Amino acid sequence: MPGALDDSGLLESVRAFRPTAAASVGMDAFSFDPSFRTLCEANHCGHYNRNWTCPPHVGDTDTLVREARRFGRAIVYQGVSEIRHPMDWPGTLKAGDDFHRLTMAIMDGLVPKLGKALLLGCGPCRNCDPCAIRSQEPCRHPGKAIRSLEANCVDVGALAARCGMKYVNGPGTVTFFGSLLYGPADDGEG
Repeated sequence: MPGALDDSGLLESVRAFRPTAAASVGMDAFSFDPSFRTLCEANHCGHYNRNWTCPPHVGDTDTLVREARRFGRAIVYQGVSEIRHPMDWPGTLKAGDDFHRLTMAIMDGLVPKLGKALLLGCGPCRNCDPCAIRSQEPCRHPGKAIRSLEANCVDVGALAARCGMKYVNGPGTVTFFGSLLYGPADDGEG
């Protein structure tokens, strides 16, 4: 039943999926900075213009920020995985896939119970390999496509600090963040 979970119940429900950490926060914990889009445009991850949930296809920054601000609360969750060394790309990719599975479990298990919610993950959507955009087709699973916090202009480092989480967890680790936004904003726009 939509809206049946309160903040503490929702936080405990997210923790049941076993992220490394999770916190319940108001949207005032979020800082939005459209300049993060330039990181995507630099294409360090190789997905710019190659994934429906990545720029430039994900949408303009003003629209994405406005959509996020319609919500009043969020559960921020973190996944920390060990890797062999800082350049362990296969280990980093596996950790990213593991975090995507966690995000999809949260989507499947909790989003239907909330009615209206927005789930943001880390990196490109990994639901289809390759993404349908590469063959110039529409998204195969638009209701389950996951955008990243960064593509939505969220300053993840500042968000982590406001949630009492480390953005960097030391050598031999890789850290990912996601967030489940829910509930109307106080201004009644939700």
